[in-house]
Amino acid sequence: MLAGLVGPSVARAADIVDTAVSAGSFTTLVTAVKAAGLVKTLKSKGPFTVFAPNDAAFAKLPPGTVESLLKNKAKLAAVLKYHVIPGRVKAADVAGKSLNVATVQGQPVSVDGRFGVRVNDAHVIQPDIEASNGVIHVIDTVLLPPARAKKMHH
Repeated sequence: MLAGLVGPSVARAADIVDTAVSAGSFTTLVTAVKAAGLVKTLKSKGPFTVFAPNDAAFAKLPPGTVESLLKNKAKLAAVLKYHVIPGRVKAADVAGKSLNVATVQGQPVSVDGRFGVRVNDAHVIQPDIEASNGVIHVIDTVLLPPARAKKMHH
């Protein structure tokens, strides 16, 4: 009799930020998201697809990279937004395909679902972690946006 009263909200997943926090393997990513002021964005309705580098991925960056990004909020925000694509994209949606997908940062990432799932040079090591406002795919490498061509001054 109560079944009709209990809606889907009871089993609602946590948002992307809370899901990453509770996973425990994204401490660097969560620190970076907070430092860049992106918590509110990633808690908003979305939906978003986040390619989330785990702590091991951040540890592979050259020494000092994370520290210097944490000091440069604009650059940090750009790097983090390069890991986010609008919409909810699951691994099955890209299986067997190779495509360029626009990121929230503006530049596209290459998503290749022909042999597992790769994003640029990163492998998705854990796909499809559901969140209330999107989906998280754990990646083994931090994605760095290509340097924009400098405009020539005459």
